[in-house]
Amino acid sequence: MKFKFVVIIFNILIVLVLSAVALVPNLLFGHELAKKFLLSAWPLAGILALALAALNVFFLLNRRLFTLLEKEDWPAVVDYLERKIFRGGHYSSRHVRLLVNSYLLMSDTAGVQKLENKIAIAKPALLTKNALIFGAAHILGGDAKGAADFFQTRLEKDKATKSLWIRWYYGFSLMVAGMFEKAEEEFKALITEADEALLVGLSAYFLSGTLLKHSANQHACRVLAEAGRTRIRRGLNGIGDWRRDAAKFENEVYAAIIKKYIDEAGVWLFSNAD
Repeated sequence: MKFKFVVIIFNILIVLVLSAVALVPNLLFGHELAKKFLLSAWPLAGILALALAALNVFFLLNRRLFTLLEKEDWPAVVDYLERKIFRGGHYSSRHVRLLVNSYLLMSDTAGVQKLENKIAIAKPALLTKNALIFGAAHILGGDAKGAADFFQTRLEKDKATKSLWIRWYYGFSLMVAGMFEKAEEEFKALITEADEALLVGLSAYFLSGTLLKHSANQHACRVLAEAGRTRIRRGLNGIGDWRRDAAKFENEVYAAIIKKYIDEAGVWLFSNAD
């Protein structure tokens, strides 16, 4: 068991450090100086002891879940988390994210919808906190319109949100749902307002292709797409930097649904680059 092994190693290391703090000063400096040293070092020793105790308690409380995760027994993981959340009322962000991921690994979008409905009543703030993964579940379930409505609601309810990714996925959902005019507006705004390379680059890529074909003002669409492309070329040193930025969140489920487009956008952004 990988996590159990980590816990054991951590326990051994902390015990060794505490033993060294207690014994080494006495051997090096003598009893009197060692006593003074220990009096000054006890807060550190106390913090290490508390950290050790906290880790062990955390492991013991969650040992069943860790065992199931290591076995990749997703039906059992879902059953465990549903009991925790639905019956026990433990609506922690960690449990919610893990349950959504488990549902998606089993292609159970109905399960995600059930969880979303429960959280909307019990802990609505968690929907905004985990908006990307819940919205991605709508897209993966073939409900792009539902995804657009979901992201729009999150943006309207939490106007202070700083996640431009929520806005980007809102635009992406609109585009997939065939609402090209609204999607074009969102991506145009993101090209000028966003600072993150992936947001700007992906928005420019879609403006240059899918949205350009459906735009009522193709010239303006093309100009802004090229402006976004130029921003990326000036800010990144080639496609290698683009791929490194993409790798930072490639393990997220919501990133998996656009990986193909990230790769395509990278090629488009740096093709014929000087």
